[in-house]
Amino acid sequence: MRILITGVSGFVGQHLAQHLHTTYPDAEIHGTTRRTDADLTAIPFVIPHVIDLRDPDKTSALVREVQPQQVYHLAAQAFVPRSFEAPWETIENNVRSQLNLTLACIELDPMPRVLAISSAEIYGIVGPESIPMHEGLPPRPTSPYSVSKVTQDMLASQYSGSHDLPIMTARPFNHFGPGQNARFVAPAFAMQVARIEAGLQPPAIEVGDLSAKRDFTDVRDIVAAYRMLMESGEPGQTYNVASSKAESIQHLLDTLLGFVDIDIKVHIDRSHLRPVKIPILLGDATRLRERTGWQPQYTFEQSLLDVLNDCRQRVKELNVTE
Repeated sequence: MRILITGVSGFVGQHLAQHLHTTYPDAEIHGTTRRTDADLTAIPFVIPHVIDLRDPDKTSALVREVQPQQVYHLAAQAFVPRSFEAPWETIENNVRSQLNLTLACIELDPMPRVLAISSAEIYGIVGPESIPMHEGLPPRPTSPYSVSKVTQDMLASQYSGSHDLPIMTARPFNHFGPGQNARFVAPAFAMQVARIEAGLQPPAIEVGDLSAKRDFTDVRDIVAAYRMLMESGEPGQTYNVASSKAESIQHLLDTLLGFVDIDIKVHIDRSHLRPVKIPILLGDATRLRERTGWQPQYTFEQSLLDVLNDCRQRVKELNVTE
């Protein structure tokens, strides 16, 4: 079996590659990255391809070369605050890349099964009657990032209908785990805790809005859901990937602080606040569970402890390097 993962050098991409290698040890796994200096030492079994998926000719040539039977399309600009700073960059990157990949896939015979990654961010702000959020809700994007994801979502649906491309769409809610970029909330807090433990910063943490509630799932559970959707998802269908439990950012911070014996002060930094505040994202993953039997295996607390331990190791390695 030949598998193509776009964005393989990213946080989710590396976890997905490891999961697929364990599940299908004989599979030939290819992965794309835009970075020539991408660190792929943790996934040496992946055949890397440095490519900008915004280039239609190079994307088509890659797909013809690999002849994948499965395509996981993860590559994207995924940081919501960045999308406000660079809206066109975000929309162009996310939409053009998926369209080029889709056009390349429909030229293969047989066409590969494709999993496109959208986002729960497309649901935006909804009333209490729409929580937990189900796949039938109309999109209410609140950022250029979520606009790009609505478009990706619709492209998948359109090419499933117009060209019979066997493509499914996953709408993951918030996910975290070891290896995540410190721009995101859990490792952002955890890195500060790890630096405080190491004596590298005063015992104080800078935070943004702590009242928002999010549906957090461990990345290792997320990638298992992606694999199960690839195996048994219905083409043309969209699936929420969610724990169906909402935790406040305050609770996330309190849980992290409960892992240490240091008195750490918390300071609000308004520069961390988004222009548009979504008070809650809570997903209904019934469709995913009924179709695949998927259930999360990691608890919220275990995932956070793993994030903290990963950040501790990163701080330790940085100190050794310096």
